[in-house]
Amino acid sequence: MSVQSQLGKMSMEADGRTAFVSAPSVEGSLVMKLLPGVLSVIAGSADIISFLGLNGLFTAHITGNLIFIAAHIVNGSAVGFAHLLSVPVFVLVLGLTRLLVAGLDAAGIASLRLLLLLQFLLLAGSLALGVAGPPVAPDAAKAILVGMLGVSAMAVQNALVQISVKGAPSTAVMTTNITRFMMDVGEVLFAKNSTQAAEARRRAQHTWPAIVGFIAGAGLGAACFGAVGMWSLALPTSLALLAVATGLTPPKINGTRTS
Repeated sequence: MSVQSQLGKMSMEADGRTAFVSAPSVEGSLVMKLLPGVLSVIAGSADIISFLGLNGLFTAHITGNLIFIAAHIVNGSAVGFAHLLSVPVFVLVLGLTRLLVAGLDAAGIASLRLLLLLQFLLLAGSLALGVAGPPVAPDAAKAILVGMLGVSAMAVQNALVQISVKGAPSTAVMTTNITRFMMDVGEVLFAKNSTQAAEARRRAQHTWPAIVGFIAGAGLGAACFGAVGMWSLALPTSLALLAVATGLTPPKINGTRTS
């Protein structure tokens, strides 16, 4: 460490301040531009595999579980415990993830790489349980735990694109992405303000890979499930490990924050 850096660190400590790490921008590098697409493939594949292998449970498209629950209530049929549990688990993990990021932020630690690692570990746990032993009933404890680990992984992913990457599109909510993309295409074609058109073009360039990635992930996940069953969870798990590698770029120190 240089003398200037040491003096700067001592000055911040004397003032009761700590350096904070800025969230990387989706436009910061080629790797960061590719990250939302990779995460979308993870979400699409994880969602279809859980749907096919866990009695219609959505791990990424949580609103789909709400529809599933409502339909069964109206029909008077039994609702799977995993579906009932998925919504509060998703909300709880979102809240815990936000608390974790707040703590990391206060300590001057970048959150992206740690959240990507956490997502990988959750998916790896889901894979390990999903392929261990003989197949079990959808409402068996092991199957529910497999599903909740997947739901938790997708909650972490939904959170990290909101708070750990600047300018990233959603990687699991394609209705919003498709709407945003079409509105931006219209803005590019018809806007009279060149600045607004340029901003819309920039957003569209980041949104379409997420849309294509989710569709590709769903297709690949379905094909893999048809071939190898729950071993197909190795697809999103492997991609999550790849995503961890994208978060290994050292973060920038960006100013100071009062402790």
